[in-house]
Amino acid sequence: MRIVICGAGIAGLTLAIRVAELGGDVVLLERATGPRQQGYMIDFFGPGFDAAEAMGLLPALDNVAFHLDQATLIDERGRHRADIRPRQFADGPLLNIMRPDLEQVLRERLPAEVDLRFGTGPSAVEDRGDGVRVTLEDGAELEADLLVGADGIHSTVRGLVFGPESLFLRYLGFHTAAFTFDSPGIHGAVRGRACMTDSIDRQMGFYALRDGAVAAFAVYRNPDPELPADASAAVRDAFGGLGWVVPEAIEKRPASAEIYYDQVAQIHLPKWSKGRVALVGDAAYAVSLLAGQGASLGIAGAFVLADRLAKAPTIPEALAEYEQVWRPVAEEKQRTGRGAARWFLPASTPQLWLRRAVLRMARLPVINRIVATTLAGRSISLIKDLTSADPAALAR
Repeated sequence: MRIVICGAGIAGLTLAIRVAELGGDVVLLERATGPRQQGYMIDFFGPGFDAAEAMGLLPALDNVAFHLDQATLIDERGRHRADIRPRQFADGPLLNIMRPDLEQVLRERLPAEVDLRFGTGPSAVEDRGDGVRVTLEDGAELEADLLVGADGIHSTVRGLVFGPESLFLRYLGFHTAAFTFDSPGIHGAVRGRACMTDSIDRQMGFYALRDGAVAAFAVYRNPDPELPADASAAVRDAFGGLGWVVPEAIEKRPASAEIYYDQVAQIHLPKWSKGRVALVGDAAYAVSLLAGQGASLGIAGAFVLADRLAKAPTIPEALAEYEQVWRPVAEEKQRTGRGAARWFLPASTPQLWLRRAVLRMARLPVINRIVATTLAGRSISLIKDLTSADPAALAR
């Protein structure tokens, strides 16, 4: 089986690894000219963690992970307001990993026979019934049994085959940004924990990295889904006036090219495959930053797709089984993400006070379980069931 995968991010790399290890012939395309360094800290747990364990990736991931046992909410004057213990909500093991580090671990695991090509992507797709022809931007053509779009929420493959993005994107009313900068003072203040502003309608958070740099992420309400021409200026304008260490972070923010900036949105499609073209990860079922499990679902969804491709009698049957098994999981996490918006970023002072109170009560087991389900959704054992010898487990 020959597969072309578009997108060498988390989902695409995982799919390439699994398909190649299971005997497939893989071409992996990435439009960027090299590995992207922009990104943010990920709370990595759930089905993606189970898939990484099944792939033998946990030792490498643990080597690059940050072990942050506490997240602290800090008000405009630098006063401690509440604590969050991320492991309370993960319902299992959890690693804190910078997104570029996660991708690097996956790239290093790629089998040598995977044909990884940077600086190119698809410009046209022709489905031939029993295969697909992919025309690249440089005019080259690839023939394959299957094309998989793993190219993110703004997927080119989805646009070429399924229709314009506007048909499938659900904007959730926020913009988000992430960048790194140098500040010994902020690094010392946040070292060993995550620190987030306890603020209304906008929030900035900080992590101390190993090289002395500080990683910042930001999210704010914006009724306009249109992305700004200048991401750096947008961050300055959106977060000006916040206190604590935010003014220094804004002053030291990098240029737009070094800032990750995007909408907070979800992708909803009635079907994840069309003929010999399929989608995986954010291209198919982006859950949004608010759901907090995009990386986990990208890895796990790719794992499921590779498993079905290896075991089903035909590619159409494999794609149908992949969607039947994985869609309920993705849709449940999307519902969780939409429901968590008010919690994630309060829109009023009463909501801010309520969040503080709930976090204080979350030390109680019953409240903790309620909050965990609200923020992370139900726990699942699907990946473990796939790798078990009991076919009845998957049926359940």
